[in-house]
Amino acid sequence: MQPIRQGDVILRPLSHTTPNLGRQLSHLTLAEGEVTGHSHRISEGKAELYEKDGTLYLRVLSPQATLTHEEHNALSIPQGTWQIRIQREYEPEGWHYVAD
Repeated sequence: MQPIRQGDVILRPLSHTTPNLGRQLSHLTLAEGEVTGHSHRISEGKAELYEKDGTLYLRVLSPQATLTHEEHNALSIPQGTWQIRIQREYEPEGWHYVAD
């Protein structure tokens, strides 16, 4: 399976079943917008969300689950275990432009 991306959320498939994904969370929100309050969340299908050492893992138990967000098209996530990554904007520290 290939990684799946919705906005700044990237789901990477795990090729093996990880027995200990950490603690199970009571929600299915993968990421929340800092400004808009919109969220990337599982809205349909059977799934579980886990957190271990600051990393989120999504286990889709049904044949597929639907990932929704107010500003993006809904995506179908196939059954399996996925590592959740959030892409951050790159801002190098200490870099300055000096005009001649």
